[in-house]
Amino acid sequence: MKFFDRITNYFSSNKGKHKNAQSIIPSRLNLLLWIVGILLLMLAGRLFYLQILHGSSYKAEVKRSDTTIQTNNVQRGMIYDSRGKVIVGNQTHQAITYTKSSNVTTDQLYKIANRLGRYITVSNSDTRLTDRNEEDYYLADKSNLKQITKKLNLSKDASDDEKYDAALKYLENHPDEWHLSSHEKSNARIYAAMTGAYSLSTTYIKKSGVTSKELARVGEHLNQMPGVKIGTAWTRNYPQGKDFQSLTGTVSSSGLPADQINSLLSQGYSRSDNVGQSYIEKMFQGTLVGSKSQTQVTTSGSKVTNETVKYPGKKGDNLVLTINAKFQKRVQQILEQNYSSAGISYSPGVYAVVMNPHTGAIYAMAGIDRNQKTGKQTPDQIGAINHPITMGSVVKGATIMGGLMSGVITPSNNTLTDQPIKVAGTSTKASWFNKTGSANMALSAPTALEVSSNSYMMQLIMKEGGMNYKPGAQLTLKPSIFAKERQYFNMFGLGQKTGIDLPGETTGYNGPSSQKHIGSALDLAYGNYDGYTVIQLAQYMSTIANGGNRMRPYIVKEIRGSKSDGKLGRVESTTQPQVQFTIPASKEDFDLVRQGLYQVTHGTSSYVTAKSLGSAKPSISGKTGTAETVTNGHQTSTISFAGYSPSENPQVVVALAIPGVTNENGGANLNMAKQIFSAYWKIVQDSKSTSNN
Repeated sequence: MKFFDRITNYFSSNKGKHKNAQSIIPSRLNLLLWIVGILLLMLAGRLFYLQILHGSSYKAEVKRSDTTIQTNNVQRGMIYDSRGKVIVGNQTHQAITYTKSSNVTTDQLYKIANRLGRYITVSNSDTRLTDRNEEDYYLADKSNLKQITKKLNLSKDASDDEKYDAALKYLENHPDEWHLSSHEKSNARIYAAMTGAYSLSTTYIKKSGVTSKELARVGEHLNQMPGVKIGTAWTRNYPQGKDFQSLTGTVSSSGLPADQINSLLSQGYSRSDNVGQSYIEKMFQGTLVGSKSQTQVTTSGSKVTNETVKYPGKKGDNLVLTINAKFQKRVQQILEQNYSSAGISYSPGVYAVVMNPHTGAIYAMAGIDRNQKTGKQTPDQIGAINHPITMGSVVKGATIMGGLMSGVITPSNNTLTDQPIKVAGTSTKASWFNKTGSANMALSAPTALEVSSNSYMMQLIMKEGGMNYKPGAQLTLKPSIFAKERQYFNMFGLGQKTGIDLPGETTGYNGPSSQKHIGSALDLAYGNYDGYTVIQLAQYMSTIANGGNRMRPYIVKEIRGSKSDGKLGRVESTTQPQVQFTIPASKEDFDLVRQGLYQVTHGTSSYVTAKSLGSAKPSISGKTGTAETVTNGHQTSTISFAGYSPSENPQVVVALAIPGVTNENGGANLNMAKQIFSAYWKIVQDSKSTSNN
């Protein structure tokens, strides 16, 4: 019995223990659930606080924070002459810059501009102030805008944009009711520069003439003007003289030029970028500009919180020209010293080109533009490619080559009689030495060049047109003769663009070509009708000098990088000589014409036209030109010259023209040519081992 009692007691005691364990587990679970519930309530409360009570403010804060790329300009590439002398360099200036944040308002810009205006004065040379700039600045003052809109009695439903546009129109129509003081105009320039900048792009507020006082005052208050910094700017300088500027061109100083702004913006430029405006600076803008630096900028609202340079930028590549700066200055000086002796009361200028006949490299391109009203003379090197001139007899070498290629004369059969040309319905046309017929003579092609026979050239054209000349006969030429003549001239580069690596080249001028003007076909034959540029004249003479290859003229020899010390670096590319056309003529044809060009300077006839060049060493061959012209109602002439040296192995071509002169017999063209050749041998040839042109 005791055993069963013990068993019963055992199970009873275990059952109690099990009940105690079961009671303990639910209490623990309950505690855990209470804890989880409290945590969930806390989380819900926090979400309610963040999303419901303060959601809009946090969204705005997220939007205000941003990471973008800020770009900054780099130094522009420089321009060197063929010997490595700097023609166009960069001068460093301390500058005041502004980097526009992504969320800045016009009100904030207005306040920053006015505060900065307390410490600096900005002139029109830094930022060009337009009428619209003044109006925008005036209306940026809310009191001014409110006062004007009140006068206009606009509808209550008018939008802010409509109110602003109406206020602008009011200012335009009532200029006497408002004005800006000189100080306010300075502030307006600052405001215009700031508002015109792209977000996170750096623009110059003042990049030259910043005084030490201005730098100190701005530096002391930078923390009050977000985005304003003291930086570095570059402007072009000209160590070899500013005369080169009329050849190399200029760079804009206050942002993109107005006439190019849309095209440049589409290419990725900013409104505040300065770009090449003309000539070499414009033609090679993409090479010279370099690549901007890139800085990763993190902003919070209007404040910059972090800046990290991602790309330091690359200075623009440099240009090395074929031009020898010392020789260029000497050629310009020669034109200036001899120009007035031509009788220039009505002359618009003088131009010269010196060229390598085998490569097309330009050694010098000089010129003078003369204001015909005031007489003021200014350098105008580029006029050699964009001023068409009626050149006169200098083109007769091409006329004879046309006669040879057409077959109306041959190297062995080319004699014609110089005589006055009289055809029905036209006035008599004659050579300068045989106006009356008293000096009729048989001329070969070389001798016709030597004495500059107009008659010989006119007879060639009539033969090419299928007409055998008889005094007094009807001129039976057809208008197609104009195209035929010009085709031969074009082969040598006369009357078409040469393709030189400069913008703004012109084709020249073609006179009317109808049957009504058929008599002028005779004038065209001896250079007294169409107009050509001096660069075309140089290309034409180079084609004869080298034996028939028309070479493309070029002025940029190499594109080179920069070393770490700023000096010329490795060669990026080199301009290769380019043959544009090969004249379909024989060596005998060219020898015949070259013999005539030699006789122009060394001939024995009493009518030889360039005897003064015969004594030059090395020897010179070439052709003079005189064209009868009318300038502003006055009878004038063009005197010209194109030739090469040495006569046997040409290494250099000189071409020049002086239009609108009154002293055609003064020898100004020959004096210029002789002195230019002499300067070439003294300056360029001595340095040829280093120039490789």
